[in-house]
Amino acid sequence: MTEHEDLSGRTVLLAGATSAAGLAVTRALRAAGADIIATGRSAERLQELADAGAQVEVADATSLTEMTDLAARIGRVDAVVPLVGGWRGGGGLAGQSDEDFAALLPALEAVRATSRAFDTALQASEAGRFAIVSSTAVARPLAGGANYAAVKAASEAWARAVAQGFAKAARESGEPLRAASVVFRAKALDPESLAARIVALWDTDAADLNDRVIDLG
Repeated sequence: MTEHEDLSGRTVLLAGATSAAGLAVTRALRAAGADIIATGRSAERLQELADAGAQVEVADATSLTEMTDLAARIGRVDAVVPLVGGWRGGGGLAGQSDEDFAALLPALEAVRATSRAFDTALQASEAGRFAIVSSTAVARPLAGGANYAAVKAASEAWARAVAQGFAKAARESGEPLRAASVVFRAKALDPESLAARIVALWDTDAADLNDRVIDLG
């Protein structure tokens, strides 16, 4: 069994966490000692996360206003992981409807809203982490998944911009880099694999982790 850093005292925000991935990550982080704040739009769907030991908050991860309000309420945060996802595809380019594209956009909107709302808190942490879940489709987009690949590519670009912002702020302040933004890419997301990788985010120094794309297989 791989030994990881003890995460006792770390606070992790899982935004849009009412999914199998959210539950797996919650359980893994709680087992490692971290405190979890899980958000979702449905109190009923958040109950399973509460039962797993998370503090739950009814809030929309795609809303900058709601995420900013949440950031002000909870204060210190050591990691933020937006987990809003979904899939629409098929039908070649002709089948890439505007409706499907609109349905996929919340994943990007959650990346934007959470990173902006919690940027100050993550940079204030002694080991801040921002992580998103992307897809191998970004590296090899197919016509039938063009909408999906485009949204994931935009999300990756945003996460890399977060990484550059972390590095620039550290450089300008003359302080060591303590915050890192990373991208996890999966072909077919395995919640347990994602959970293990998120637990391992603190095993690597921010300077070596920032702006990395990590293949989940």
